[in-house]
Amino acid sequence: MSSVMNSEPASPASRVTREQLVHQLYEAAELEHNLMCTYLYAAFSLRTSVEEGLTAQEAEATTRWRRAILQVAIEEMGHLTAVWNITAALGASPRFGRLNFPLDPGGLPANVVVRLAPFNEAVLQHFIFLERPSCSSEPDGEGFAPEFTFKRGDARAATRVTPMPIDYDTVGDFYVVMSNRLKDFVARVGEKEAFCGDRNLQISRKEIDFQGCDPVICSITALKAFDAIVNQGEGAAEHTADSHFARFIAIREELKALKAANPAFDPAYPAAVNPVLRRPVRTGARVWLEAEDAAATVDVANSAYMLMLRLLSHSYLIPRPHPAKALCIDLGFGLMRAVAPLAERAARLPAGPSNPNCNAGMSFTALRDAAPLPPGNAAAKFFIERLQELSAGAQALAAKQDDARVAQAARIIADLLVRAERGFAGLANEAPLLSAAPPPPRAVPAPVAATAPAANAPGAAVIEPGNLAPTPRTVGDVDYIEGRDLTLIYEGKKCIHSRFCVTWGPKVFLANIKGPWINPDNMDTDALAEIAHVCVSGAIRYKRKDGKPDEQPPPVNMISVREGGPYAIRADIRLNGEPAVSHRLTLCRCGASKNKPFCDGSHHEVNFAASGEPPTGKADMLAVRDGPLAIDPQVDGPLQVRGNMEIMSGTGRVVARLENAKLCRCGGSSTKPFCDGTHAKIGFRS
Repeated sequence: MSSVMNSEPASPASRVTREQLVHQLYEAAELEHNLMCTYLYAAFSLRTSVEEGLTAQEAEATTRWRRAILQVAIEEMGHLTAVWNITAALGASPRFGRLNFPLDPGGLPANVVVRLAPFNEAVLQHFIFLERPSCSSEPDGEGFAPEFTFKRGDARAATRVTPMPIDYDTVGDFYVVMSNRLKDFVARVGEKEAFCGDRNLQISRKEIDFQGCDPVICSITALKAFDAIVNQGEGAAEHTADSHFARFIAIREELKALKAANPAFDPAYPAAVNPVLRRPVRTGARVWLEAEDAAATVDVANSAYMLMLRLLSHSYLIPRPHPAKALCIDLGFGLMRAVAPLAERAARLPAGPSNPNCNAGMSFTALRDAAPLPPGNAAAKFFIERLQELSAGAQALAAKQDDARVAQAARIIADLLVRAERGFAGLANEAPLLSAAPPPPRAVPAPVAATAPAANAPGAAVIEPGNLAPTPRTVGDVDYIEGRDLTLIYEGKKCIHSRFCVTWGPKVFLANIKGPWINPDNMDTDALAEIAHVCVSGAIRYKRKDGKPDEQPPPVNMISVREGGPYAIRADIRLNGEPAVSHRLTLCRCGASKNKPFCDGSHHEVNFAASGEPPTGKADMLAVRDGPLAIDPQVDGPLQVRGNMEIMSGTGRVVARLENAKLCRCGGSSTKPFCDGTHAKIGFRS
């Protein structure tokens, strides 16, 4: 363990209370939140292409820097989630709000200066200073000196009933103090009394899989979360090569080398320092966005960010496993995918005539109150209404600006609106929102026996002269072939030509003939049903007429990674929020299918090369192995999969057993089958 576990004795006069701990956790949440926003702002300002005035070498470097800084921001979001979970574990509501940029002095220690600024040497040095370990002598970036120095609180703070702020030299020091105070509190009141919050209210890896989403249930898990924050970012030891501090140092060294080779190298757009949408009421380091294109872009981006906060705060009122919790979290993080292209667009637009040679930037305007909405149908109405307004604003912006980034954001928001409408409508039959008990299982209707149609009745099999196969009834792209004991269903657009049908049932599936080619009555009905079961794509299905049950969901949900091919999924599938027509699907992972999300065989045309034998990762046995498997293809992004699943290699080896995963479908991830964000880099379009 790191220095978090090295206790410093608390002052004898102090008596750590729950209120004091929550007060400091609120400051930690604001700190992590602010750092995340500043990192995102700098990343969004970076130029990343030759068309933006860079050489090929410079563009390759800035693209990597952007990716690295965004990853740091994502990890800050993980830190923020850990702080939220600790707060909830102590029985309090997490802090989602924060003060707007630039922060007034006093909210944080004097030496912690936080402002929105574009990427440059001084800003990068400021990031290094913020993330420095206690033993570091790294200075702050030029221009980031505090307006004036001050101390928060005084010697009497320990005797106050009112929670008082504390000063700290580094962020790591702050977490050390919080860890020690938490241990003092637990020692005084006991584990059970201290961690009295409902653990099912916390965000977990069942909802989203990244570091920080581990439920906090005791002092060990809470201190472990604090320790992970320190080791990964703030205050990490200098030898920790993958810490935020070390990553920023590496960017600084490469920037120096590129500047030495080309003194004119300008890696970022001149985005505003602390942009604001309203005319400032006082002078200072603020840039008013007068230009309408810039202001309108930032307006939509800010609104998406605000709604994200509302959705995430609301999720902390909903106990697991209620599906509304996962829905709110999915929608919230989905909105961040829309924020990114809008923020990048803003950094490329002029701010206005009062600030020549200055571009705009997303201001991350905070809600006046980010408290969760009251649970119930009213919250669903609010979220849907707000998404409708946001989608309309994004569509209008896309129509006016004719920009690829804005168009991408508009498509993402429109997709989220559809998901919200469908998702909240589907919750009508679920258990009451504040009930932690899982909803009762829905009754499965017994199979109904059906009689074969009369010879001349509608739907009866029709056999053309000279052909042994009946003529199918076609609805859309689906053929229905009537047999005595079942209706065989064939959907050619989903067929990936695995050839189980023509090799296992050559008398039923008549290969290489003209006209109708399927005769269900040329084989035992049970054996024919088994052929349908091995059709990995679900192109072949059936409806029994003989009173026997139709195909049932499998006892284990499985996702098979096929060599150089698609995902073969066998489960109780919910695709885009709706029950799939089959318990078997093959979904594209090469990125080239013309029938996304389904595979259409395009992996052969593009010579897609991807192993069907990825390494084994997390493979602990799941308590439950079946149940609904929700698959939601994200716009221009991965497959979001939630539910009990076993990911298998093409040869049947277990790759992972998970309850939540994002699976690559652009074909470019370096961590296949899992998404690593490459879809954004290569411009994947779904």
